[in-house]
Amino acid sequence: MKPEHDGHEHGIIQPPRRRGILARLRANFLTGLVVVAPVGLTLWLIWTVTGWIDSWVLPFVPDQYQPDRFIKDIFGEDTAINVRGVGVVVFLLFTVFVGWIAKGLIGRSLIAWGEGLVDRMPVVRSVYSGVKQVAETVFSQTESKFDKACLIEYPRPGIWAIGFVSTAAKGEILARLPDDEVMTVFLPTTPNPTSGFLLYVPKRDVSFLDMSVEDAAKLVISAGLVYPNGKDKDKEKPQIAAQ
Repeated sequence: MKPEHDGHEHGIIQPPRRRGILARLRANFLTGLVVVAPVGLTLWLIWTVTGWIDSWVLPFVPDQYQPDRFIKDIFGEDTAINVRGVGVVVFLLFTVFVGWIAKGLIGRSLIAWGEGLVDRMPVVRSVYSGVKQVAETVFSQTESKFDKACLIEYPRPGIWAIGFVSTAAKGEILARLPDDEVMTVFLPTTPNPTSGFLLYVPKRDVSFLDMSVEDAAKLVISAGLVYPNGKDKDKEKPQIAAQ
């Protein structure tokens, strides 16, 4: 029997096989999809949200000032121009105007009167209070943010998870805990870091990271596939402060 060839004949290395045309087309398609998909989804989202705002705002505009009616009055009845986005401009101008009014004494008085009226409505006050808290949290202009990224052992010793340190525990929480130094740590979930767990961890069990909070968030969102700083993988294992 002739010995099987392993790709070498008489000491000559055989050149690698060229991929077929279908394989090359598939690779090019996947590469193009990585480029086109984010751009297309972003444009679609902007277009959809703009249309939704227009459909909500434009009904409040008088008929004679409707964008399509206004254009037809100028250029003729046969003119057809897509004016999507006008409602967004109206909404932005109206919101800026309301914000300017709300900063004044009269505006604050009207808001206080309106909130007092809402507080007398059992169901409405609960909805309004929840929406207001969410809006104040999302659109807050204060400098409140996470201080540091860290590693903690979770859900059991020996398994590490990325967390974000917000502040040191204070008040009643700290008074009821056995340790004197306790950190408030938010443990995000993957791939949606906006949900997670609020943990109170003794400072000695928190290992602070050198990477920024933004870089740690990228690592969480990508499920560990994207290291914002490749050097982080080469660093020594973090050491927890001695108890």
